[in-house]
Amino acid sequence: MVEIMLRQLYQDLASERDTCAILLLENTENRSFITDGFDAIILIIKEYPEKEWDIKHYNLAEKKVALHILDKELMHYSLIVGNNRRLVGWIVNGKIVYDRNEFLADVKERIAIFPPGDRAKKMAIQFTKMLRRFEEGKILLAHGHYFDAYSNMMHALHHLARLAVIRQGFYPEVTVWDQVRQIEPETYKLYHELLKSEESLEKRIELMVIATEFAIHSKTLEGCQHIIQILDSPNENWSISCLMDMPEVEDYKIDLELLLSFLIEKGIVITESVDMKAKGINQFRYKINI
Repeated sequence: MVEIMLRQLYQDLASERDTCAILLLENTENRSFITDGFDAIILIIKEYPEKEWDIKHYNLAEKKVALHILDKELMHYSLIVGNNRRLVGWIVNGKIVYDRNEFLADVKERIAIFPPGDRAKKMAIQFTKMLRRFEEGKILLAHGHYFDAYSNMMHALHHLARLAVIRQGFYPEVTVWDQVRQIEPETYKLYHELLKSEESLEKRIELMVIATEFAIHSKTLEGCQHIIQILDSPNENWSISCLMDMPEVEDYKIDLELLLSFLIEKGIVITESVDMKAKGINQFRYKINI
């Protein structure tokens, strides 16, 4: 009965020309963290929806159902940026009930394979976010703002966890630390020890800074592979303006200046000065140094 009622919610949408795919996810005990208390999630992927993301809530025979209508481009963007980990869970665990030209089957396969191009970009996003949180955490610690410093360092650790998962060829899920425990036990052990430590808050933050700094150093080349490949163009010296205009860095350009400064400090990127019309004023250009 419920299955028939669920089908009634989406069957008309399946006949619309811009509907790419429809997916159904029914709640179970081990899926409750991605269903937000609903008994079922219906995901409709469309090519030209009225809204990028529209949500409707229904009650079917005492069952709560959430229907999400999602723009195809927004879905791809969310999978790359990693700003909606529930979406990965829905696609991986959900049942495809309609799939035009095997659109969603191809998305599932892409998630399973995780192509190197996608992986490099996602690693750059997580590495840059980790670097931002780390730098802010250090400054806050130096000024005695321990609670804020601790919050930033914990966020840095979470980005490190996602980076570790992506590095191994997997998409980070909502339960990312369970993934890390399986594929990079040393990072999980660090996180576990910091949570359970009986040291003072200040001491714990100091230990987090040391551990995160080591992780950043050891993962720099992999985490920055995406921007390094962009900069490594023959006879190309990049201005910050040109880099900021590139669609390829759109998802982490908010922290691009910090990333470039970090890479210069590491000797991976060097600057060259270009004379401007005004005497004594030069503009920086960036190029790779490895």
